[in-house]
Amino acid sequence: MTAIDIRENSSAGESAILRVSGLVKSFGGLKAINDVSFEAKAHQVTAMIGPNGAGKTTVFNLITNIMSKDAGKVMFLGFDLSGMSAVKIAGLGLIRTFQSARVFPGMTAIENVMVGGHRLVRHSLPSQTLWLRGAQTEERRLRRRAEEMLELVGLASLAEAHATELPMGGQKLLEVVRALMAQPKLLCLDEPAAGLNDTETQELANLVRAIRKLGIPVLIVEHNMSLVMNVADRIVVIDSGAIIANGTPAEVQNNSRVIEAYLGREGHAAS
Repeated sequence: MTAIDIRENSSAGESAILRVSGLVKSFGGLKAINDVSFEAKAHQVTAMIGPNGAGKTTVFNLITNIMSKDAGKVMFLGFDLSGMSAVKIAGLGLIRTFQSARVFPGMTAIENVMVGGHRLVRHSLPSQTLWLRGAQTEERRLRRRAEEMLELVGLASLAEAHATELPMGGQKLLEVVRALMAQPKLLCLDEPAAGLNDTETQELANLVRAIRKLGIPVLIVEHNMSLVMNVADRIVVIDSGAIIANGTPAEVQNNSRVIEAYLGREGHAAS
C-alpha cells in the first residue's frame, strides 16, 4: 500500500476487465467505426493508436456512451454498459479524461484535484453544507490525499495557483491525477500527450508507469508513438475505423500493415 492509498481495483492475473465487441458507428453514409473488438486486461497498459482521423476518440466515446453506437457491446467488469449514462459508468469505476485539458476555472489546482474524490464522499450534502464534524474530517482527508497526488506529479508548489494559470503540461497532469482521485478500476486517457513538449511527455510517461505499478489498468488513446511504445503492454492499431493489428509493441512495430498505415506516415518508427 502506498502513502497515496490507491488500492488495487482489478481482479488478479491478466483477466480482461473491458471487452469491446463488434462496435459499429456511422455518420450519415460514412461508417466511421467498423466492427471494432478488443480487450483491456488487468495490470496492463493497453494503447489504441492510429493516424489522425482513424476513429480512436470515437471508440472512446462509444465505450463511455458519450456517443451512441449503432451496433456492438461493451462489457466492463461483467457489466453490460448498454444504455448506462456516462455518470453511472464512471460510478462503476471506468474513469476517463479528454483530449483537451479540462480544468475547472475559478478553482485552484488542489481544489481541481479534490473534485475527483467527491464521488467517493460518504457524507450527505446536508452534512457537508452544515459542515458537520464527520464532513470536516472527510474533507481534510480528501485534501491530504490531493496534496499527495500533486506531490506525485511535481505540482505541489502550485497547489494554490489557479488551475488555468498552469502550463498545458501541468493542466494535463492535473486532469490525470484528478481522475486518479476517483480510484478508477480502469483509467482511460484520451490523447494525454496532445500539446505537450518532450519534457512534459516524459513526465506523463513516468506517471503512466507509476499508475500501472499501483495496480490500476490504463487504456490510452494516443497519437504519440514514442509515448505508446514506452508505456504500453498491448497495442491496438486502428485505421479508417477498423482494427488492423493487435499485439505487443514489438509485434506492432514490425507489422507491415501498421508500417504502411501509420508508422510509414510518420517517416520513422519510434524507438
